[in-house]
Amino acid sequence: MLIDNTIFQIFKQGSRTYFYSSLFFPTKIRRKVFILYAFVRKADNYVDQIPQDKDGFYRFVDNFEKCWKGDSTVDIVIDSFVILAKNHGFKKSWIDAFLQSMEMDLTHKVYYTMNDTLEYIYGSAEVIGLFMAKILGLSEKSYEHARFLGRAMQYINFIRDIHEDNKLNRLYFPKDELESFGLDNLHDEYVFKHKQSFRKFIDAQLERYCGWQEWAEIGYNLIPRRYLIPVKTASEMYKWTGRKIHEDQFIIYELKVKPMISQIVIKTLVNIVDIMVKKDQQVECDLTH
Repeated sequence: MLIDNTIFQIFKQGSRTYFYSSLFFPTKIRRKVFILYAFVRKADNYVDQIPQDKDGFYRFVDNFEKCWKGDSTVDIVIDSFVILAKNHGFKKSWIDAFLQSMEMDLTHKVYYTMNDTLEYIYGSAEVIGLFMAKILGLSEKSYEHARFLGRAMQYINFIRDIHEDNKLNRLYFPKDELESFGLDNLHDEYVFKHKQSFRKFIDAQLERYCGWQEWAEIGYNLIPRRYLIPVKTASEMYKWTGRKIHEDQFIIYELKVKPMISQIVIKTLVNIVDIMVKKDQQVECDLTH
């Protein structure tokens, strides 16, 4: 079955890494992944644009709720997602958590503790891992690892997007975490006056990311090898992003660190050979090389 063009374009324009790595899922799985990411990206777009489209977001939520109760919304993104969710047993609480985190982007500009940040990450990223586990038909043993993979990827996004989030007046890193490194904020004019503190802060966040990433990868052996190829590719592109930032913490104020399409494709081809030939996957998150 062909992928609807609207869904295809939303996903393609929303995430280079996820889009190009997802092309290597088997056809039936690929279509479901595209539907999932079109839904989450469309919701995210309402709250990430400048100015934010609050009315559009709440209409999106209302339409989702109507569709969940059985009404067609004539929105291919919502209608397709609800069918997918019900066919694969997505918990409504997971979807609610996602929409709640998107709403937090409309109302929360500062997070004070790591628990606050993790509440946001659960809805914005960990439940995406749970959705993917359901789509891939994985056992419940995989769920915690799937959550941590989403958590780790989201945290790299936080680090990579500091400059962009400053423009939205957002701070996802807890205030108490900044204060422990002697920082008041992460605006460029401020951190360039506190370079050493900023470097230590970023290195600590990358170390936290690596811990979460390594735990996520322990669950790789629960994923069929054919499905693991795009999952591992996306993960390694996030590791690449982490390495680039580790090499120069201030690069995030100069550009948005993203792998090229050719990198994603080449890494996928390497993973095809590596995963299909080798049974054991190495669990390591080393950003020094």
